[in-house]
Amino acid sequence: MKILDNIRDVFKSLKHKKPQIFFCPRCAHPKLQLYSVLALWLTPQQYVCTKCGYVGPVYMELEKAN
Repeated sequence: MKILDNIRDVFKSLKHKKPQIFFCPRCAHPKLQLYSVLALWLTPQQYVCTKCGYVGPVYMELEKAN
């Protein structure tokens, strides 16, 4: 049971992150979507902007200041 206690401790120590919002690098629209359902599984990560039509692997994230 020592192993289960160790696993439990690891899960407790993990930080829970809020879902991240990705911004378009071209128009700064806050709703980028994955280009394909196969992205990150079979194909490289690609995002598409629903506003300006940008398609590519680059995106921006908003970071909280400490």
